[in-house]
Amino acid sequence: MNYQDIIEQLYLSFNKRDIDAVLKHFHSNVAWPNGWEGGYVQGHDKVRDYWTRQWKEIDPVVTPVSITQVGDNQVKVEVKQVVQDRAGNLIADVMVIHLYTFEEALVIKMEILGL
Repeated sequence: MNYQDIIEQLYLSFNKRDIDAVLKHFHSNVAWPNGWEGGYVQGHDKVRDYWTRQWKEIDPVVTPVSITQVGDNQVKVEVKQVVQDRAGNLIADVMVIHLYTFEEALVIKMEILGL
């Protein structure tokens, strides 16, 4: 399966802060990295809570630069990540790798890797 369209939609929806549009592509038991505080959150409700709390404090924008399918069920995405505080001050402007694992065409896990 080609996951490129799903990945592109995930980033567009995330940057628009449309949680429901993102979650429709997530497995109900998704493991999502808590890149802000550390660890992982599990499931739709925990992801929603994490993002809602995060967006009250910081304003991350993630833009895919390249999308590469790895095997049958993984996708590696090179991402430009720009994070500002709520006052607009730059916190980070970095490149990172996001590694998505799919199960039955839904994201079951995402990992944040260094470049």
